Amino acid sequence: MRLTRKRLCSFLIALYCLFSLYAAYHVFFGRRRRAPAASSRGLRKGAAPAREGRGREQSTLGSEEWNPWEGDEKNEQQHRFKTSLQILNKSMKGKTDFRVQIWGKAAIGLYLWEHIFEGILDPTDVTAQWREGNSIVGRTHYSFITGPAVVPGYFSVDVNNVVLILNGREKAKVFYATQWLLYVQNLVQTQKLQHVAVVLLGNEHCNNEWINQFLKRNGGFVELLFIIYDSPWINDMDVFQWPLGVATYRNFPVVEASWSMLYNERPYLCNFLGTIYENSSRQALMNILKQGGIDKLCWVSVREQWQPQETNESLKNYQEALLQSDLTLCPVGVNTECYRIYEACSYGSVPVVEDVMTAGSCGNTSVSQNAPLQLLKSMGAPFIFIENWTELPAVLEKEKTMTSQEKIQRRKMLLHWYQHFKTELKTKFTNILESSFLINNKG
Repeated sequence: MRLTRKRLCSFLIALYCLFSLYAAYHVFFGRRRRAPAASSRGLRKGAAPAREGRGREQSTLGSEEWNPWEGDEKNEQQHRFKTSLQILNKSMKGKTDFRVQIWGKAAIGLYLWEHIFEGILDPTDVTAQWREGNSIVGRTHYSFITGPAVVPGYFSVDVNNVVLILNGREKAKVFYATQWLLYVQNLVQTQKLQHVAVVLLGNEHCNNEWINQFLKRNGGFVELLFIIYDSPWINDMDVFQWPLGVATYRNFPVVEASWSMLYNERPYLCNFLGTIYENSSRQALMNILKQGGIDKLCWVSVREQWQPQETNESLKNYQEALLQSDLTLCPVGVNTECYRIYEACSYGSVPVVEDVMTAGSCGNTSVSQNAPLQLLKSMGAPFIFIENWTELPAVLEKEKTMTSQEKIQRRKMLLHWYQHFKTELKTKFTNILESSFLINNKG
């Protein structure tokens, strides 16, 4: 009798467990499985399908039945997502622990950090003695330091990998840059640093022989060189071209695209605000602008003497000219590449670039025969390239025939390209560092 009771109790318990499992399955999974069927029934009854382009969420909401557990299900999904993300972060922790410190000892460092990496600096005061920031790109954790207080031997070095940003444009700058390289060389020799790359504002004539002795391929310690201007050294193996960027030394800001920037009509066909050098193509440009009253269609303001710093008023006028003009005229200076090209892109004003080589040693390389501006051209810059300013009147006549909508679309394309250009550079820069430094670690 006792045995029979035990069997009966066991049977009832087992039956209760099965029923509980079935009920739980029905509550938590049955509703989700029926939703597509309900949706299909709705369509078979003649419900109109959602329009393409409204997105997956909108196309399904109209045909689903009300779900009383929807809130709980969403909370459960969010919890699962957070849990999965935590697990992913833990699994990636070791993989992202490749650390690189960037020492910004030239103004071009701010273009790299604030414009290309979209990094933040603390403090925000540009006159601060010490500024720093952090960013993660791919597998790499970057830290950035800059300011007058970043002096050789007066700050702690607690990383193995360093990118040193230097100015080698003039003789005085070369002397200062050499002192930094000698300091870093000592850190490598004493095993306080393992890997070094340099981003160099090169000489505008591409006379950069002074840094040759520090390159690893010549027995030095600099494994990678990212150089500005069309240096014939560029081989995309250990020497890479880097963009000049905007004039951060003149406090040109990071510009965020806005609705008005895209859609407001611009009253000027073109602009040129700059210094006129005697017997230069800039003088030829001014002569062209004065012919037939073209200068009345453009925002033109010139000076005879170059000024290294802008006043608040002159910077504001310059930015306003970029914002109010469809085109920005970019005549060559000492080099074809100039800050004006990138500053125009920031405001959606199409650069009209004088596509001629300037005097000096710059030119084609083993990987490109498209100098000048090889980097920009290789990345599909949507500029207007001309070889002589006598072509400008025809360019402006074509501008007059464009509709507002066509100009808006072109503006969108330029701003999108420029953002993509910076993103690609950030990714390429990181990939080069990772592949070079990590592979050398294994070696």
